[in-house]
Amino acid sequence: MSFAKGSFAHIYFGNGIKHITSDMKRETPGLSDIPKRTLIKLYKLMLAIRRFEEKIVRVYCDQDMKTPVHLYIGQEAIAAGVCANLRKEDYVFSTHRSHGHYLAKGGDMKRLMAELYGRKTGCSRGKGGSMHVVDPEVGVCGSTAIVGGNIPLSVGAALSSVMQKRKQVAVSFFGDGAVEEGAFHESLNFAALKDLPAVFVCENNFYATHSHQSKRQPHDHIYKLAKHYLMPGFRVDGNDVLRVFGVAREAVNRARRGDGPTLMECRTYRWKGHVGPECDIKLGYRMQKELNSWMKRCPIKRFEKRLVNEGVMKKTTIDKITREIDRQIDDAYRFGKGSPHPDENELLEDVWNLN
Repeated sequence: MSFAKGSFAHIYFGNGIKHITSDMKRETPGLSDIPKRTLIKLYKLMLAIRRFEEKIVRVYCDQDMKTPVHLYIGQEAIAAGVCANLRKEDYVFSTHRSHGHYLAKGGDMKRLMAELYGRKTGCSRGKGGSMHVVDPEVGVCGSTAIVGGNIPLSVGAALSSVMQKRKQVAVSFFGDGAVEEGAFHESLNFAALKDLPAVFVCENNFYATHSHQSKRQPHDHIYKLAKHYLMPGFRVDGNDVLRVFGVAREAVNRARRGDGPTLMECRTYRWKGHVGPECDIKLGYRMQKELNSWMKRCPIKRFEKRLVNEGVMKKTTIDKITREIDRQIDDAYRFGKGSPHPDENELLEDVWNLN
């Protein structure tokens, strides 16, 4: 293994296999450890996800976008940090909160916007909406609203990679609620048993719909569940894109070498409600003070400040990048809203028929 010295919080031994878990307090790559082009890519990915979803917030009230939307605002560092380590042919399996993963993996902004508007030019041909995004051309094998349902699918993809002697890595993103599903445990067990090239990324934003993690789980150590399956488990600050990138790099490289799967628990926070463009503080299940504290830890602002302070980017460059991203989003908006709806005769196309 190539995990950095001093980064391990716990080491377990069982059946002759070393197992490692870590809270990653000291495993943070510096800016000098990462090529400048990668740093800029990470920033662009996060900003594109944020600005794209902020556009959704502004136009959703027009009632032209009929699909429910589960927004990723506040969690951008995870999708960017993980997917920046992946190749085009690697697999990503997403959840109902899918926009960030799709864009970070290289998905087309126009096709995603068209999908949200239910248009035939969408990445799922207007039939999937926000929660069922798919684009095999960039390795996005699909997203699902079934909690934990994407995890065994990623294990199947990892198994196919091994059977076909390919070097593809399969990544599944899921929330803290999915850890309570049997599919999570069965998937980690099988992936460890077969040393599959899988990376399990838990985006722990502490809420499953409206229920806090403390009301559902007897512990606050999701990453330590990895020890039961003899695989490395890491806790990461999910609002620090460099921490996410560094741990994901090790996990992806480990998987590609054939050394087996890894579990990452990325602790973060969603700014918007469970579903929809509005904040849901008025529902009473979380407090404004809690939201404010996390907003002060904005992953984009934190990274932007560091890039400027350490001379990687100038403020003028950031402004230019922002204008270009906004132009792309406006183009995507016009494309998506202006595209035609699917024809009625397309209703049963791409539907699996068991008869």
